[in-house]
Amino acid sequence: MKSTQFFIRTFRDPPADAVVASHRLLVQAGFIRKQGSGHYHLLPAGLRSLRKIEAVIREEMNAAGAIEFQLPQMIPAELWQKSGRYQAMGKELFRLADRHGNWNVMGPTHEESFTDLLCGLLKSYKELPLNLYQIQTKFRDEIRPRYGMIRSREFIMKDAYSFHRNDENLREIYEVMRLTYRRIFERLGLQTIAVEADSGAMGGARSEEFMIASEVGEEVLLVGEGYAGNREKTTVEYGRAATVAPSPGEKVATPGKKTIEEVSTFLGIRPEQMIKAVACVSGDQLIVVFLRADREVNEAKLKALLGVSELEAASPEQIASCGGVAGFLGPGLSSAPSRKKGKKKTDRELVCIYDASLKSGGPYVAGANEVDFHLRNYMPALTEVHDVALARAGDPVPGGKGTLKEMKGMELGHIFQLGDKYSRTMGLELLDEKGRTFHPLMGCYGIGVNRTLAAIAEQHHDEAGLAWPRVAAPFEVVLISITRSPAEIEAVAELYQSMISLGMDVLWDDREERPGVKFNDADLIGYPLRITAGKTFFAQGNLEVRVRKTGEDHLIAAADILKRIPEMLALL
Repeated sequence: MKSTQFFIRTFRDPPADAVVASHRLLVQAGFIRKQGSGHYHLLPAGLRSLRKIEAVIREEMNAAGAIEFQLPQMIPAELWQKSGRYQAMGKELFRLADRHGNWNVMGPTHEESFTDLLCGLLKSYKELPLNLYQIQTKFRDEIRPRYGMIRSREFIMKDAYSFHRNDENLREIYEVMRLTYRRIFERLGLQTIAVEADSGAMGGARSEEFMIASEVGEEVLLVGEGYAGNREKTTVEYGRAATVAPSPGEKVATPGKKTIEEVSTFLGIRPEQMIKAVACVSGDQLIVVFLRADREVNEAKLKALLGVSELEAASPEQIASCGGVAGFLGPGLSSAPSRKKGKKKTDRELVCIYDASLKSGGPYVAGANEVDFHLRNYMPALTEVHDVALARAGDPVPGGKGTLKEMKGMELGHIFQLGDKYSRTMGLELLDEKGRTFHPLMGCYGIGVNRTLAAIAEQHHDEAGLAWPRVAAPFEVVLISITRSPAEIEAVAELYQSMISLGMDVLWDDREERPGVKFNDADLIGYPLRITAGKTFFAQGNLEVRVRKTGEDHLIAAADILKRIPEMLALL
């Protein structure tokens, strides 16, 4: 390809809204162009890189035995209503009605669609296992799109769905996909960390995320010896403490002291010697979580424990409905009846949850449900506790040795063991060995394709611009010509045609631009190899070759260049 026949636009000034390197450089190098908040055009160079990433994904998925499909992006709302996710997904789900008034969703993922499709195609357990995938544009109405293609409203995803007769086979294919994902990211030059993750709205018993360490990552990872996990999933372990007998405590005045810091300072104690009460609402339930005051509630764990998808902070009126006082909330609450006709909106069924952190010490100071008063030497009867606290750096490694360290990460892929959640709700039934019906178990496996493009840019750049690994570069080689006469142009053209005839992925920068402009553009765009045909080529028959990643320069005879290029690329 010649530059004069291709479409490349580079920019020296970064976009005003770019706060991460990948966003800035992909725009400056002419890979993407913003259309609106969370929506980006893919320009020719960006599309070439994206298609190469897709090719790697397809090769590995096909090698793993997966079969490619293509399903509609727009999905009838009734399928999502059937699975229960139409409301559960909240405002992130794009909903739209057609001219007939029929509601549809723009799919952020396709569990319902694939399962519904197979309802009319599969009959027997003998047709399992199946692993189906697609690479397609998805939609998610992000409240705050940011970081360019890392978090956008419209995005490309590879999503796969496997169907199984039993748990053993599901686990077997799940492990195959874990290894497949490792190969995909390794081939793309990405260093990933596989971490235990929360399944969230997807459901299922087990899930793992494939993350890259990134200062702009929105996930907090906790890692230690032999362990890596998402902070929302990581179990909190505490040192053993002596058993403390339950005690109602005694009331003590704390005038004007509400916060943990104010009360602990006033009473001369540490925050971990206090109990924090956190109140929230879900439907007709008022949930109060009691935990050690130096810990935070993990919303993902709490949602999973309660089996709910949404939680809202309780209002002072709702807290008062169970005998509590906002700012001084503590034990001794009374259950309010579930809301019925004629009842106040603040009435809720009370659910009290005690976090496992309370077993690590005591007695404690807790709220007395009275303004300006707390309870001292209080100890609840901890007959049932749950892990609903947020793990943090310094906590013990779950089931291991040492302590956890914290790092930020960006999710590139996520794999789930879904169980029969979707096959059951969508009505997918097959016949087993004895002619009885059963719901197949499912796995789900996703990769954010354009996010992967941005992740490569995050991990492979320097001050001059992008530095693509060969497998994802828009072109593997850029040939820069610095010519003055028709004869020199003809000599470079012959070299270019020889490279093309050998199947090399090369762009000839034949623009009438100054050498400095061409060199700067080559560094900004990040071609793995830069070959310059200038004075040394015409006078001595030598070509200047620079390796973009390392900055190494080589002087290679024109007679040897066609042999040396593949050798050099093989090392990149």
